[in-house]
Amino acid sequence: MWFFTRSLCSLSNHWPLRGRWILTGSKSCRYYKKETLPSPEGPIPPVSVTEIRQYLRAQGIPFHDGYSCLHVPSIFVEEQQQVRHSYSLFIDKTTGRFVCTASLAEGNWQDFQASVELRHKGMAVGGLEEASGQRDQDGKDAMHIWERALPLWELLDEQETQEAKAMFGISNISNATLKRFGVRYLRTARALVFPWFSPRGTSLKGLKLLGVEHQGEMVHYVENTLPRPAAYHNLFGLPLISRRDTEVVLTGRELDTLVLHQVTGLPTLALPRGISCLPPALLPYLEQFKRITLWLGEDLRSWEAAKLFARKLNPKRCSLVRPSDQQLQPLEAFTQGMNLTKILRSALPAGHKSIISFRQLREEVFGELANVEQVAGVKWARFPELNKLLKGHRNGELTVFTGPTGSGKTTFISEYALDLCTQGVNTLWGSFEINNVRLAKIMLTQFAMGRLEEQLEKYDEWADKFEDLPLYFMTFHGHQNIKTVIDTMLHAVYMYDISHVIIDNLQFMMGQEQLNVDRLAVQDYIVGAFRKFATENSCHVTVVIHPRKEDEERELQTASIFGSAKASQEADNVLILQDRKLVTGPGKRYLQVSKNRFDGDVGVFPLEFSKASLTFSTPIKGKAKLKKVKDDNGAPAKKPPASAGGASKKQRSQSPSSTTPGPGTSPDEPIKPGGRGGGV
Repeated sequence: MWFFTRSLCSLSNHWPLRGRWILTGSKSCRYYKKETLPSPEGPIPPVSVTEIRQYLRAQGIPFHDGYSCLHVPSIFVEEQQQVRHSYSLFIDKTTGRFVCTASLAEGNWQDFQASVELRHKGMAVGGLEEASGQRDQDGKDAMHIWERALPLWELLDEQETQEAKAMFGISNISNATLKRFGVRYLRTARALVFPWFSPRGTSLKGLKLLGVEHQGEMVHYVENTLPRPAAYHNLFGLPLISRRDTEVVLTGRELDTLVLHQVTGLPTLALPRGISCLPPALLPYLEQFKRITLWLGEDLRSWEAAKLFARKLNPKRCSLVRPSDQQLQPLEAFTQGMNLTKILRSALPAGHKSIISFRQLREEVFGELANVEQVAGVKWARFPELNKLLKGHRNGELTVFTGPTGSGKTTFISEYALDLCTQGVNTLWGSFEINNVRLAKIMLTQFAMGRLEEQLEKYDEWADKFEDLPLYFMTFHGHQNIKTVIDTMLHAVYMYDISHVIIDNLQFMMGQEQLNVDRLAVQDYIVGAFRKFATENSCHVTVVIHPRKEDEERELQTASIFGSAKASQEADNVLILQDRKLVTGPGKRYLQVSKNRFDGDVGVFPLEFSKASLTFSTPIKGKAKLKKVKDDNGAPAKKPPASAGGASKKQRSQSPSSTTPGPGTSPDEPIKPGGRGGGV
């Protein structure tokens, strides 16, 4: 790892490489740059598929429905080429963006309309691919690295070739396969180089470098891409696809693509960001396939990603390889002598009927029983006591969070969400109470674990790392219509594969417009809409709700949440930030889990606020105690099963209340990039 990183750093002096993905065993943590969010002017869902169809009919443009796109004859190729490139322009049904696979022109719906108008006026329509100085520079940088890399089979020393293959676990991958996919080896970085060629294979658009480190039986992969990951839309293996191919296998890694193609001979492609995201820009290149098999990984997180991607691709044509001990990732399965063809044949259809029997659920139930820790969800790194109660952060749930005015609800929930985001949970923030600049400042301070006002020279360094996180913000502030908010959330799930949405807070989003109507009924409707969204989109929604006006001397309860009982009934989890600072002195706050639908464990644990880093995860002096409490019905909270991360009573009473800083790290020390919370 050290040699690989040092070598890449020396390369980056000339050719900046961005993005990193570390894979540890079956678990992965991926960080990448994101696209610029849509500007606040203009609606986020720019056009509906009905409006697209109406416009095409009005303009006399023939089209037919695809799986995720409308297919139309390209207006960017000459008429004499129309027969050869018939219906080569694809319009995304959800966003209206288009791409012409013949001319590589692309743009948004407004660009397409403008091009049609120019065509009607008899004017030539050129390509709409944006000219970008950075893109040209990235192409030059990629070419410099590509020219320095050598084909593995052309290394002077045969022993070096075998050692390089063994290092990546591809000793059984033939030179013919490596040559077919154009894989090279960069000696200075000891990394494999995977090229990104244009769909027609005529030009090099970018590349990915893959380094590896072995630690016993664990393997760590480190990825770097050019251009930055958000702009790296390489379906590895695409130039090898024939127009006659109707079936394809999608994998999460290039190494898996190599082994699957060699063993099965099937068309195989690797997604550029693995299980993190399936960019809609890639969908047009997958339209020709009538059957798509997704084999993304060997854990439940990969399984959830496969189901999410299948919804984009149209579930009717998708099959999923279910992770299990007998169905590992392709490379590992091949290494252990498993039959890859047999595993592919056992792939399950993604589509399902409204009514099913236990027979269809049987394997999925077994998977949850056999993978208790993975089913529990993503663990918090900064709040280990929260893991003991909630067990983890799970998709498809609704969490309601409340606390007294001025207790630090926004500050806590921002760190709570930041913790998950640094672990690869794609996050969308809807801050209706404070503006995004102020929120981003709070989160950046928490990310750096210290105030940057005193070290402005480090701002760019930390800002670059913060920008790598899969974090997005809604541009709303104050009152917003619930339909507009839900549409925005749906758009974010489609575009960026968002799996965690934070709404802060419900009262500010509702505004004062409902004064003349039943506000409780309106709030119940909004809570129901968020509940439905979470379930249907397998996305976790966290809603901050102010409590009722109650006696400040009394602790808040689940019934203290403003509104009717709808919010607490619909919620899977209810968190309460208790603040006793006015009674017992400053800083006496603790987090109470008063509802936990996953396994019923409820309890409280203390928090200590650090003003220097704006964090609640600062270690509390002495031994903090996690206290199990009775639920709202007065029944004692049950003990969690040992397999779900439970601890004995003695262990619980002596557990620290939060994460322990890494060596040499504390909020009072100078900020050091890469320290706790950096996530990079």
